[in-house]
Amino acid sequence: MAYLLVFSICFALLLASISLYRYGCIQRQHPVVTFSVLTAWSFSFLIVFTIPLDVTSTVYRQCILEHNTTAKSSLVQTNNESTCQRPWGMVEEHVFPNLWRIIYWSSQFLTWFIMPLMQSYLKAGDFTIKGKLKSALVDNAIYYGSYLFICGVLLIYLALQPGISLDWQKLKAIASSASNTWGLFLLVLLLGYALVEVPRSLWNNSKPGFTLQYAYFKLSKLSTEKAEAEEHVDDVLESLLSASRAVSPRHELRPALETILRKVPTELMERARRINRDDGSPVALPSEKALIRLHRRVIKSLQTFQRTEALWNVQVNRVLHLEDVAKNAVSLDHRFKLEFPENRTGLSRALYSPTVEWYWECVIKAPFLKALAVVTGFLSFTVVWSELTFFNREPVLSIFANVLEIAKTNYDFVTIELFSMMTLCYLCYCAYSTVFRIKFLNLYYLAAHHQTNEYSLIFSGMLLCRLTPPMCLNFLGMIHMDSHIIKERILETHYTQIMGHMDVLGIISDGFNIYFPMLMLGFCLATWFSLGSRALNALGFQQFMLNETIAIELVQEGKDLIVREKRKRQRAEDAIARRRDNVLNNLGRDSGNTVHSGSINGGGNANSGGVGNILAKYRSRNLDSVTNTVGPSDDLVRHGDRLDYSTNERGTELSRSLSEEINERFGVSTNVTVGFRGYNEFGDDDDVQGVRSSGMAPRGFFDDV
Repeated sequence: MAYLLVFSICFALLLASISLYRYGCIQRQHPVVTFSVLTAWSFSFLIVFTIPLDVTSTVYRQCILEHNTTAKSSLVQTNNESTCQRPWGMVEEHVFPNLWRIIYWSSQFLTWFIMPLMQSYLKAGDFTIKGKLKSALVDNAIYYGSYLFICGVLLIYLALQPGISLDWQKLKAIASSASNTWGLFLLVLLLGYALVEVPRSLWNNSKPGFTLQYAYFKLSKLSTEKAEAEEHVDDVLESLLSASRAVSPRHELRPALETILRKVPTELMERARRINRDDGSPVALPSEKALIRLHRRVIKSLQTFQRTEALWNVQVNRVLHLEDVAKNAVSLDHRFKLEFPENRTGLSRALYSPTVEWYWECVIKAPFLKALAVVTGFLSFTVVWSELTFFNREPVLSIFANVLEIAKTNYDFVTIELFSMMTLCYLCYCAYSTVFRIKFLNLYYLAAHHQTNEYSLIFSGMLLCRLTPPMCLNFLGMIHMDSHIIKERILETHYTQIMGHMDVLGIISDGFNIYFPMLMLGFCLATWFSLGSRALNALGFQQFMLNETIAIELVQEGKDLIVREKRKRQRAEDAIARRRDNVLNNLGRDSGNTVHSGSINGGGNANSGGVGNILAKYRSRNLDSVTNTVGPSDDLVRHGDRLDYSTNERGTELSRSLSEEINERFGVSTNVTVGFRGYNEFGDDDDVQGVRSSGMAPRGFFDDV
């Protein structure tokens, strides 16, 4: 009866696929990246969904063992099946050890070896596959050299300890324990922040005024980041143009330079040429290493530019939605009206009508979020309390351990599974939501609507693989199913037997149970009092602090920016409407002339045929020209860049890939996409007859991305 296990596997794969489709662009991603990220996310979700089944299986085996021991001592035969009810969905005992070995070691191999190499390969500036792989190996050798040195010192320390023999099984246990310990300390930082921030953010989101002010603040900060990214791109392109003038068309380095040039959108390159005129001054000829460094700078600057453009679009549409909510909240019509209407499909329009949307956004959503904030606040309190007390065996102070003990006494396996699933899902939401919103050095981000690049997807997959195993081990410790924590002989789960424990070294086993919960409590208190935000604000990194002058100024700047954005969209909408009216007027005149000509020729067939030809011509040519209209340029934000607001549908606009968005804003590059693909390593054209379609798969196994 392994129905629950099969369902967990299918659900984990489905959830990972939906998440990858939401954040990534599968059509433009490299298949190797898609498969690696999907595997990492699926295994992480599968661990969470399968742990409750392992817990119930362990409770059942413990019941059978206790009754067998009692029967042997009393010499009375009892029916274990009637006393210990077999849980529904129970699997064979050998299934879980094999499953955990496959999941754990595969995910560890991905997160520590494969994905770091893929990350380094993506940002390498070399022009051949061999050069990129060499750079990736060098980068990771430097990165892992420190880890190998530390591991060597620890192995020498363990080898010198009396009574410890190092064999292959012991080395595997040490490796898994070291990885879990690293992930657990990272988990402390994430949970210490999220256990407080998740309930607080839900409560703040229930207040429309606060949410709108914070959205203005974020928009202002994003505007600054976007301007800095554009300036950095201009500086890099200036260096690229200088190198292009120095390298002659017949030079041996010209193919490598063309490889870099094809990664830059045409409009960006033309703007750089207008800004940086050739004054005829001599330029030094760059070397191959200089071109490699320049290539790396181009990749990094365009990735940063891509991130800011994606987040800017998402934030603008969020502000517009919040403004619509504020306007409709005081409306007596009880129908949600949008300033920029969006077209919806028939099913969406029927299920989420303007009336339903008004009641949800203006009546139900705020109380619902407040109730959810109270529930998550209680869950956060129970997690922190259990973290502080899970090492105490007598009396049992951990709330989670007490709940599980009551369920074990009554052999209520359904309660055990539901309680374990609810707790693990909340811990995962706190940890993963922090990962999905994290930002390091303007390189890593996760933006919905297919606007996340491959570099950030790989980074998120690495973090999930490193966080999930220690998080589940921590949960098993809180419910007192880890014998190395409560110092009592109990039947452990198969997961704990495969993963190992957190006490490889004496310093960890002696101090971990004391300092770990104290450290989490300290981070929770720091988040509650916003100590991190206050410190960053004092250092000059603007944070959203109420009644702060700088925050008020940034909020006002955000209001001005959204007013400019709305004026820009309105002008584009008016231009499209005028063009559509002109097309319809021309259609009417052509139709009238055709009808008149048909009546003179004396045939109704001629009339219908003429109108049909005009309608076919209108559909095939005129409507396409209307749909693809590019709005007028605006100098308020950018230097006369072209913007496409032809649809004025925020949902449709966000459903496009980011490469299409940038190509529409800054022109199409010579290689179709801005995703750094579609060219070979030596700068030759991929297709002699024309530019290759953006939907086709890459030619090489590790083409540029």
